Amino acid sequence: MTGAAPASEQKLSAAALGGDQSAYGELVARYHQPVIAVVYHMCGDIDLAEEAAQEAFVRAWQRLERYNPQRPFRNWVYRIAINAALDALRKQPHHMALEDAPLAAAQSGPEARLERKQQAEMVRRAVMALPEASRAVLVLREYQQLSYQDISDALGIPLGTVMSRLNYARSALRKSLAELMERE
Repeated sequence: MTGAAPASEQKLSAAALGGDQSAYGELVARYHQPVIAVVYHMCGDIDLAEEAAQEAFVRAWQRLERYNPQRPFRNWVYRIAINAALDALRKQPHHMALEDAPLAAAQSGPEARLERKQQAEMVRRAVMALPEASRAVLVLREYQQLSYQDISDALGIPLGTVMSRLNYARSALRKSLAELMERE
C-alpha cells in the first residue's frame, strides 16, 4: 500500500480487515505516536505508556473483526489504548513518573525552565488525581484535540456524558491546581 499519496484510513482499515498485515502495519505507524501520547497522559510514565500502547495495538489486531470500518480507526484504537493504560495502572498503581508536560515557553533561561517544569509537575499530579473516566475524556479533548463526538465514539459513551465528565474534570483540575499552588 505504498505510493505517492498516502492511503486513506478507510482503505487501510478495509485491507486490514481482509487480513492484510502490511495495511495494519501502516495504521499502527500512523497512530503509534498519538496512542503513546494518550496512554502517557493517562498513566504519567513513558515506559508504561510505550508498553501499554504496544499492548493496545496487539489487542486491536486480535479483535480487528470487532472494528466497524464506518467509524474512525483512530477512535477505536484510542479506546483500546485507554483500557490498556488503565489495566497497566491497576497492575502498578504506585509507579508514576511526573515528567514535563508541554507548556508554552513564554521566557527562556534557567529560572523560566525551572518554573515551567514545576508547573508541568503540578498539572501532571492534578491530572493523575482525576478519576479514570474523567481523565480519559480530558486527555482525549485537551491533549488529542478530539471533538466531543469523537470522544463519545472512542469511549462508547453518550455525548452528554462526555460533556458532563469534561466539565467535572475541568472543575476538579482547577480546584486541585489552586490547592497545589497555595501549598507551593
